[in-house]
Amino acid sequence: MFSSRQDTASSAVGNAGTVSGLFKLLRPKQWTKNLLLFAALLFSFEEIRTETIVSTVIGFLLFSLVAGCVYILNDYVDRERDRQHPTKKFRPIASGQVNPTHAIVFGMALLVFSLGAAFVMNPLFGVLCIVYFLLNVSYSFVLKHLVILDMMTIAAGFVLRAIAGGVLIHVPFTPWFLICTMLLSLFLAIGKRRNELTLLEGNTGSHRKVLDNYSITLLDQFNTIVTTATIISYSLFTFTSDRTIHLMWTIPLVIYGMFRYLYLIHMKNQGGSPDRVLFEDKPILITVILYVVSVITIFAIFE
Repeated sequence: MFSSRQDTASSAVGNAGTVSGLFKLLRPKQWTKNLLLFAALLFSFEEIRTETIVSTVIGFLLFSLVAGCVYILNDYVDRERDRQHPTKKFRPIASGQVNPTHAIVFGMALLVFSLGAAFVMNPLFGVLCIVYFLLNVSYSFVLKHLVILDMMTIAAGFVLRAIAGGVLIHVPFTPWFLICTMLLSLFLAIGKRRNELTLLEGNTGSHRKVLDNYSITLLDQFNTIVTTATIISYSLFTFTSDRTIHLMWTIPLVIYGMFRYLYLIHMKNQGGSPDRVLFEDKPILITVILYVVSVITIFAIFE
């Protein structure tokens, strides 16, 4: 009798561990990147209603699940390599917490569900989810090995997020908004590559082959160009977007946020994980909050 109870308890613990592992495979900490879907809602203040908020939240969740399916595929393919890595060996598949076959079946089922729900919600949003999935799969297997294109692909993923947010609430985008999104995404991608180079100190090829094609000097030049272009583009956006000219008061926040991020990259050797920087660096987090509050306040008063 006691043996039966022990077996039942062990089975329950095992099932709970598997469910926990499957959830970890989706890497929920990475979902902060998908908050960019809310940008369209933020800059379309007059469109903020219960239905648009609900649509954006559901779209955010579906987009995050699609992104999670890419992570599952990556972990499945890299499971043997991850087992030899000092930190990646603790990932659910590599550690044995989740059976590889169960993981890939779960990922396929989740992908079908997510894409199906996205198409029902909005056909164009569904198409964007498919494009995002295919782009990320291409990145995982091919594009991440191609110098410069690897960073541009990361930026394209952020642009797709911004477009998806607009599609969900049926608002058009100005070219300046998309350009700002692309440039800011490149800024983060370059910072990520620089951080990897700094931490690996010459052992780059064993970690990510494409890093052999970069140097700290080259990436610093890229960042100088992109930082300048981002600030100029955002400034032009605030003046030419057919919105209130008072958006210009948010320019100092954008400049400070980018300079603070550059400070963390160059002086603190951070920047490898932008989502962690957002929540762990208080000045960055406060700047983001102030920016959002400022935009909402400006639209509420002057429009």
